[in-house]
Amino acid sequence: MQKKAILQLNAVLLGLTGLFFLLAATVGADDKSFFGDDSPENVPQIVKAIDLSGTFEFCGEALPMDNFDVRERLDRELLVNTYWQSNMVIAIKATKRFFPMMERILEEEGVPTDLKYVAVAESALRNATSSAGAKGLWQFMKGTGGEYGLEISDEVDERNHAEMSTRAAAKYLKSLRNRFGSWANAAAAYNMGGGNMNKNLTEQRADSYFDLSLNEETSRYYFRVVALKYIIENPRKFGFYLESEDYYPVLDDYKVITVSGPVPNWGDFAKEHGTTYRMLKIYNPWLISSKLTNKAGKTYRVHVKK
Repeated sequence: MQKKAILQLNAVLLGLTGLFFLLAATVGADDKSFFGDDSPENVPQIVKAIDLSGTFEFCGEALPMDNFDVRERLDRELLVNTYWQSNMVIAIKATKRFFPMMERILEEEGVPTDLKYVAVAESALRNATSSAGAKGLWQFMKGTGGEYGLEISDEVDERNHAEMSTRAAAKYLKSLRNRFGSWANAAAAYNMGGGNMNKNLTEQRADSYFDLSLNEETSRYYFRVVALKYIIENPRKFGFYLESEDYYPVLDDYKVITVSGPVPNWGDFAKEHGTTYRMLKIYNPWLISSKLTNKAGKTYRVHVKK
């Protein structure tokens, strides 16, 4: 009996569903009394093609937009990042926290400030860890990070140090620009490695990134960097409406504690200085252990939230 009742209920529900669709077809999709107001201002988003008119440039170098292949590759990245809204909004929110510092260091190192968009492409401005082991805002591999002066150990990983990794990235990108002749080539080499970049340029008898046939990731990489630049610099043009209070704040409300010896437990250290272990790690993500052995007696500048 119970089974029969369930079957009868299912039949009723199916009948109601069919009646709904019949009514919808009879009324028509344009009848606002049935479907509600479908005017553009009430639609969650308006999806449209990207305007590719005008010029696009990165680090003072214009993209050859008369090349249909270049136009289509840039178009793809502009579309993908425009309509991947959650990731894009998070990245835009983080720019206020990191861009002023990055711009200052990039200027000090004598490289274009547009290079900060490489960090956006690499990590969305988060201290991420890739499947290959790259870490930090700039996604340094261990070998390259060490080569450019970053300490990487079981207790300290300066790839997660925003200022130090930015300075290392500026130096690395400058060396790639000097080696390969353009910032487009340098960005591609940053992604695939200098050795692979040199190999492809030599084998394909090419001088420019735009003329290379590369793996999917690097073929898209530079165009993604450029797309991120244009979206972040003109968010409303691409449908992103953020107010000043929506951005993540700069973490500059700290005091500096100089540490030249061992720290048996960072939790105790945090309590002694009026903060918490969680806040200590947020302000110092390069401290990756619960302690600091510091056998070499190195001096560290630890930021403690006021």
